[in-house]
Amino acid sequence: MALETTATFAVAGLASLFMAWAIGAGSSGSTPFAPAVGANAISVMRAGLVVGVLGFLGAVLQGANVTEAVGTELIGGVTITAGAAIVALLTAAALVAIGVFTGYPIATAFTVTGAVVGVGLAMGGAPAWAKYTEIATLWVLTPFVGGGSAYVAARALQNDRIPERALTGVLGGIVGVILGNIGFAFLGAADEQGSLAGTLGSGLPVGSPFGIDLGPIILTLACAAIVGTAVYLDIGRDRDGGQRRFLLALGGLVAFSAGGSQVGLAIGPLVPILDEAAIPLWAVLVGGGTGLLLGSWTGAPRMIKAIAQDYASMGPRRSIAALIPSFAIAQTAVAFGIPVSFNEIIVSAIVGAGYAAGGAGVSKRKMGYTVLAWIGSLAVSLTVGFGAYWLLAAIGVV
Repeated sequence: MALETTATFAVAGLASLFMAWAIGAGSSGSTPFAPAVGANAISVMRAGLVVGVLGFLGAVLQGANVTEAVGTELIGGVTITAGAAIVALLTAAALVAIGVFTGYPIATAFTVTGAVVGVGLAMGGAPAWAKYTEIATLWVLTPFVGGGSAYVAARALQNDRIPERALTGVLGGIVGVILGNIGFAFLGAADEQGSLAGTLGSGLPVGSPFGIDLGPIILTLACAAIVGTAVYLDIGRDRDGGQRRFLLALGGLVAFSAGGSQVGLAIGPLVPILDEAAIPLWAVLVGGGTGLLLGSWTGAPRMIKAIAQDYASMGPRRSIAALIPSFAIAQTAVAFGIPVSFNEIIVSAIVGAGYAAGGAGVSKRKMGYTVLAWIGSLAVSLTVGFGAYWLLAAIGVV
C-alpha cells in the first residue's frame, strides 16, 4: 500500500478499536451479566472481567456474519472508503461513549447502523430497503418477544403449582437446543460457520426418511437432554446454588453471543477496505475482540451497576427468565447477520421479568429516558454521519 493509504487505514483501525472499546464498556460489556449482578450471583468487578474474556471468544468464533453485514449490506451502489469508515466509527463511538459516562445505555446497533447509513447516503449510495426491513423487524419485535417471553417464564417459575425443579430443567433443555444449533467458525467450512447438531449430526448413520436428515435432530435432542438433566440434577442437590450456577452459565452464553454480534458494529465498516490492505478478516476479528475485552475490563462496571440496580431488583428466578430469551434473540441476530442492540434485548427482558412480580423495582421513568435515547441515537447518528461526511467531502478532506 502507498504511505497515504497505510496512514488512512491506520487511522480507521484506531477509530474501530475505540469503537470496540466503547462497545465493550457499554452494551456487550455491561448487559450480559447485569441480571446476575442484580441477583447477587456475581460481583460487579468479577462480571466485568469474565464478560471481557467471553466476549473476545464470541467475537473470534462468531463475529463474521454481523461484521460482513455492517460492512457491505447497509448501503447500495457505493463502497465504504477508509475515510467514510473513520467518520462513521467516530460518530457512533462518540454517542456510545456519552452513554457510558452518563449511565444511560445508548443502543450501539442503532448508532452504528445510523452512522454507516448516513455516511453511505452522503457518498451517493442507495438505501438497502430489504436489509432495513429485516433489521427493523428484529428491533421492533425484540421488546415484545424478549420481554413477553421473560414475563411468561418468570410467572411460571413463581407459580407454586408448577414444580420449580422440573420447570428449570425444561428451561435448561431449551438452552441446550439453542446451544446445539448456534454457529461456530471452527465447525464450518472455509468462510462459513457450522453448528454442533448440523456438523456432527450429519455424519450419524441414521438415514433420511422422507428427505429429512435425522442426524441434526437427534443431536439437538441430545444437547437438550444433557443440559436439561444437568440443570435438573444440580437444582435437586442444591436449589439456591444450582440456580446461581445456571444463572452464571446463562450470563456467560449471553456474553459470548454479545461478542459475536457487537464486534461487527466496531469493525464492520472496515470490511470493504480489507482487500486493499491485504488483511484477513480473522485478524480484524481478533483485533475487535481485543478492543471489546479492554472495554469490558476498564469501563463496563459502571454500566453493569446502572442496568443491574437502576432498572429492576431481580432475584435468581427472574434473572434466569430474562437471560434465556436474551440468549435466543442474540443468536438469531448472529445467525442472520443482523446488527442488534444488547441494551434493547437485556433491558426489555429485565422489564418483562420485573413485571412478572407486579412491576416490582422497574423504573418507568428510567425506561422512558432509555427508549428516547434509543430512538434519538439512531436519528442523531444518521444525521451527524451524513452531515460530517458531506462537510469533509466538500472541503476535500475525504
